Amino acid sequence: MADPTQQRRRSIFRETGLLDDVATEVAAATVQNSSKRDRPATVRFRSKDEVRVIERYPESAHTGQRVHSTSPLSSTALMYRLGGLAFILALAFPMLQSTGFLGQSALPVQPVDAGVIPVTARSHAGVDLSRRDDSPTDVCFRWAQQSAVVNGTLYLYGGQASTSEGQTENTWNNDFLTLDLTKSWDIGTPSLTGLPQPSGPPAVALGTLWSSHESLFLYGGQVSWKPIVKPGPYATWEYSIPDQQWIEHSNPKTSSGKSAPSNNDPVQGASEGASISVPSLGRGFYFGGHLDEYTTQSWANYIPRQYLQSLLEFTFPDRANPQVDALSNGQNAGSDGNYRNVTEGGLQSKAGFTDRADGILVYVPGFGDEGILIAMAGGTNETYTQMNNVDVYDIAKSEWYKQSTAGPTPTMRVNPCAGVAAAPDGSSYNIYMFGGQNLIPYGNQSQFDDMWILTVPSFTWIQVDMSKQSVPYGRSGHTCNVWNGQMVMVGGYVGTQLTCESPGIYVFDMSNLAWVQKYTAISAGSASGSDTSSSASSAASGTAAADSSSPSASSFVSTGANNPFNQQAAQLFNGTSQGGLEGSYGYSVPAAVISVIGGGPTGGATITTPAASATAGPMATGKPITYTVTDSSGATVTETAAPGSPNSGQAASNNKKSGPNIAAIVAGVIAGLLFIAVCYLLFCTYVYRKQLALYKHHVEMAQRQARGEKTPAIPGLLASDQASKSSSDRRRMDMGGYYKNSEEASRVESGSKYSSQPQTLVGQGNSGGGSGAGYQSLRRESSEDEDLLGGREPTFVGVLLNPRRSLRVVNKD
Repeated sequence: MADPTQQRRRSIFRETGLLDDVATEVAAATVQNSSKRDRPATVRFRSKDEVRVIERYPESAHTGQRVHSTSPLSSTALMYRLGGLAFILALAFPMLQSTGFLGQSALPVQPVDAGVIPVTARSHAGVDLSRRDDSPTDVCFRWAQQSAVVNGTLYLYGGQASTSEGQTENTWNNDFLTLDLTKSWDIGTPSLTGLPQPSGPPAVALGTLWSSHESLFLYGGQVSWKPIVKPGPYATWEYSIPDQQWIEHSNPKTSSGKSAPSNNDPVQGASEGASISVPSLGRGFYFGGHLDEYTTQSWANYIPRQYLQSLLEFTFPDRANPQVDALSNGQNAGSDGNYRNVTEGGLQSKAGFTDRADGILVYVPGFGDEGILIAMAGGTNETYTQMNNVDVYDIAKSEWYKQSTAGPTPTMRVNPCAGVAAAPDGSSYNIYMFGGQNLIPYGNQSQFDDMWILTVPSFTWIQVDMSKQSVPYGRSGHTCNVWNGQMVMVGGYVGTQLTCESPGIYVFDMSNLAWVQKYTAISAGSASGSDTSSSASSAASGTAAADSSSPSASSFVSTGANNPFNQQAAQLFNGTSQGGLEGSYGYSVPAAVISVIGGGPTGGATITTPAASATAGPMATGKPITYTVTDSSGATVTETAAPGSPNSGQAASNNKKSGPNIAAIVAGVIAGLLFIAVCYLLFCTYVYRKQLALYKHHVEMAQRQARGEKTPAIPGLLASDQASKSSSDRRRMDMGGYYKNSEEASRVESGSKYSSQPQTLVGQGNSGGGSGAGYQSLRRESSEDEDLLGGREPTFVGVLLNPRRSLRVVNKD
């Protein structure tokens, strides 16, 4: 059997040469565990026949190492002291109960109805946080944490953190922190707050923190390998934001549904997958990742790591999902939520759809009935996922599609971060991707510090020019979240480039494409007396009451009360719509993107389909949902066509434009000039062809006359059999009665220049009758000094330069 360490892929943060051999760690852990162990401090029952022991140890404030201390007191002295303490308590307790001593009962005792805790109550029991220390905010490095933004607060959970330079052990933690995004702060002093460390949820890294508008859901992640920690039974942990309480949902099972045959199978906790929350749909998604001995209970270390290509969908409690069989009859998910494991979604089951970990997953609304997911980057132990093709998931149909990209392609990578912002009118959604890591070849890892934009629906890559900026060090395993049109980046693994990076929080202005030194809160938090949580709840249920007309973009002032989800002013939720992409308020399309897709800062993109044409799926049949953006006077700033797809899910505004459309006027003028030019060319072509035919006809007749041949009769002219008549009679008849007398005829004859030789009429000096009676060029009047044909073959250029003369030739024939 091959070496197990070569069969499974080490984590990207483990491949830096900082960790020792796994076998040595296992042996050390075994010796330590076999040594003396402190007595468990608390015991909590989970079921009738199962006892869960939670061991608590005093921990070092910085290293987190377990400290075992020995009391200096002898056993006899300890017994005396405990006896004395019990005697004092026995005397004090009745006095506390007495109403005469303190005037009232100081410690009232109520009867307790003891009994077995019901199963439903046990699995949702909140964990007491009052005795836990607050999570540290000042660390040396922080990376691989889970994050989510809810109503202007950025939550950070777990991951890895070091408190001193060179620390390689005890980096896994379950720190729980918040970052206030409703107030402005400098990146050197961010508004970071440490919450109590929960006693129930595990210390994991590289999992996900799904978020609804009321709760956080911790899924997946991997436990420590230095020191080695074995994962326990999987459970989904929920943090109720209003109650500030952690809730355990144990032993979750899958439900079958569309593209998901798995039913009632235990849910496994994967690690290093790509995740995204869609609160408007009430769902979270986890794509790819891997399973190994640090993610799954009872996984033997000789079994190679298993990479995944599945898409795990979690329906939040009390939310609907018709694609799940158990919820297809209109039911909402129960208090534990609902899992569906999508494994047969179209291309997902084919060879071209690769297994992957360490990628990114983003949500884009407006395509299909429920929007799309876009998966990018990532790879396995030996290969990367290509970047010139991305995978697109139609949420409403549960199917994957391939979409080619245009523009320069980013270098393949794992563990970047990404954030999405919507144009004010919804005509484009721009995905910002920063950093990541190259793991191949082994031992030569490098971190990227570049920023890329994938603009949708054009699907064109644009590299951001940051040559004149102070750019954060290249990194991987960092998190990026968007609020107020700014991307907040936290932590990341930077290799050995820095001694410490504290606080390790950066802000990127997505509109101006610049790293800035300050986060600016352009949308304040909840107004005094307002109830943001109730607004969020009503919006999630689709029953919020809102003005049907969109507010003016320039006059609208966003707060936690009127815009709790930080949407663009024209895209606010209302009673019939969940509104636009969250976190985009204040974002405007940057010039680098406008140069590719057209339009302006408020939108109006002219490219609304993929540059590399889509062959199937919502990108091939649909267009983005668009909104009307107005200024303070109510005039339309920009407006694009309403979505043409019947699956758009909602209609765009049909308000008419209030001002002139300069672009349309210029385009109309150009189109008119082109039309005139085309008509002129067609006219000149017609005249040229007529003039050329006339010239050839004249040359042919002149040549026949010169040879004395009989010319054919031409309509409107006399035939050649008129020779029997007198010369004068023929002359008058040939002239068609045009001449008043013979003198005038003689004058015209002598002045004619149409013949190739001196003009002679039939019967004058021509024996046998002449042939000229059938062809008389003198039939048209002309001046003596004007020659319209000029004896030269006409040309098309000549017609273009002098169409009037050419037209006269045609008309005088």
